[in-house]
Amino acid sequence: MLIKNGRILSPGTLQEWIGDIRIRNEQIAESGQLSPEPGETVIDASGLCAAPGFVDVHVHFRDPGLTYKEDLHTGSLSAAAGGFTAVVCMANTKPVMDTPGLLKDFYKRASREKIRIYSVAAVTKGLLGKELTDFLALGTAGACGFSDDGIPLMDEKLAVQAMLRAKKLDLPLSFHEEDPNFIEKSGTNQTAPAIAEDLLVARDCMLALHTGARISIQHISSRTSVALVRTAKALGAKVFAEATPHHFSLTEDALKEHGTLAKMNPPLRTEKDRLAIIEGLKDGTIDAIATDHAPHSSEEKARPFFEAPSGIIGLETSLALGITNLVRPGHLTLLSLMEKMSANPARLYKMPFGTIAPGAPADVVLFDPDELWVPEGYSSKSSNSPFTGCPLYGKVHATICRGEVIYSRGR
Repeated sequence: MLIKNGRILSPGTLQEWIGDIRIRNEQIAESGQLSPEPGETVIDASGLCAAPGFVDVHVHFRDPGLTYKEDLHTGSLSAAAGGFTAVVCMANTKPVMDTPGLLKDFYKRASREKIRIYSVAAVTKGLLGKELTDFLALGTAGACGFSDDGIPLMDEKLAVQAMLRAKKLDLPLSFHEEDPNFIEKSGTNQTAPAIAEDLLVARDCMLALHTGARISIQHISSRTSVALVRTAKALGAKVFAEATPHHFSLTEDALKEHGTLAKMNPPLRTEKDRLAIIEGLKDGTIDAIATDHAPHSSEEKARPFFEAPSGIIGLETSLALGITNLVRPGHLTLLSLMEKMSANPARLYKMPFGTIAPGAPADVVLFDPDELWVPEGYSSKSSNSPFTGCPLYGKVHATICRGEVIYSRGR
């Protein structure tokens, strides 16, 4: 396969140029000004950007157990439509991903899909926060890291033990930071205030500094938490932070218009918080953009606000929200956005993605950064998004994984 005349963005090497990419045997073979070989499939990328396939380190495919919301297949279709070629699924499935047998079955089924699907394992058995899982056995079974995402780990001593075990295996721990002692009800900035996040972020940043463990602060939403991560990094802690497109795009005002479609944990906060997240993305405090793709049924989201589940889908709008709200206003360059969406997330899990160079995996996304479009339908099984009907810039035209076109919009 030969991709011709694209604007090539390689965040792993911080380079961009106009040229061609040859793919052979599931790898990038060469890049430059290339002529087609006999029988070679040629894709004209004139006017398009060609970048490494996006890597999302925080998704919920609801498989096993909650597949009326999403499953491995529909999640993969949604990812491919959004330009993602690798995703990391969270462990809050049903049953919880806390045994090697469940993890092995997950990977067996995931191998049938066309994107690269990874999974973390639970930190604690049953996500109950009381007893650690068997990190060694789970790591051997394929866990790429550990997380009780959705539920904070409240026992400090247990958190230290988890960090030390993960450090020994050289695997990261990802933390959902919301102290329930300060949450009246989930979903709003008033009933789930920033202090609930800030306290646990401060604790885990200091514990990471103390243990030397590699940790990730998930879906950061508070300006104080951004400052805490910045300080921890300056002190030498191995702290990674992710921000969602909804937290850098919306504020709590969105609840008035979108109701439960704008309900998530942690909640949307103030304009000062949103701008602090953008500043954190600009100066490198926040390493990655992760969607926290959280599908729910229409019936669930139609419940009264505080009875409805939190979370929104995000794979198919992530690129466009990054371009619309970060690149076009001048906060990030396109190359920097690609770094946040592919190279940096891959580094957290030590995956070989995020670069356009000979020998790199042939995972490529082609997109038009200037195309205006309106999200109206989704490849996901769910449609719970506040961005439906919202004009956005930046549209994926094709997604290639392992050298195979797995999504094509046409031109």
